[in-house]
Amino acid sequence: MERISWNQYFMAQSHLLALRSTCTRLTVGATIVRDKRIIAGGYNGSIAGGDHCIDNGCYVIDNHCVRTIHAEMNAILQCAKFGVPTAGAEIYVTHFPCLQCCKSIIQAGIKKVYYAEDYKNHPYAIELFAQAGVITEQVQAEPLIIDVNGKEKYDFVHSLLSQLKERGARQNDLDILQKRAEALFSMRSN
Repeated sequence: MERISWNQYFMAQSHLLALRSTCTRLTVGATIVRDKRIIAGGYNGSIAGGDHCIDNGCYVIDNHCVRTIHAEMNAILQCAKFGVPTAGAEIYVTHFPCLQCCKSIIQAGIKKVYYAEDYKNHPYAIELFAQAGVITEQVQAEPLIIDVNGKEKYDFVHSLLSQLKERGARQNDLDILQKRAEALFSMRSN
């Protein structure tokens, strides 16, 4: 099995963080990285102990939910809270940052923004990133399945194949099933 790239690894972390989002309009995750190490993560949601959109609905003003703190801001604030410097770091975000997050990213000294999906990419945000020398790069999503029971499933399928062989299944049929199992699990049998 081939290892995923660093970009895919950190973006997967951001997608995982987005699963904690309490916003019902858009789930976003952000991971701040320095020297190939995760230094903070955030998702969009309400203040700690506050009302959540999933419980009480969004609080929308001018077509924007003001109840939530954006994922990028939560990650940057986590660094501030715990005294972790962000200068020279990179941020991985599931969606292109809004204008306010763009300004916060620049002020935090983050030098590169990786994002998975375009989302209302504000022209002024793009201009500010360029002006500040912050590089933006879209990371193409690749399907990523995490199966914590993969080995058990693999062993189970192969035990079924062994039982079929013991019960007299034709070798040609077993070979076809074996190849399908190998393709399914992306493994080679020993």
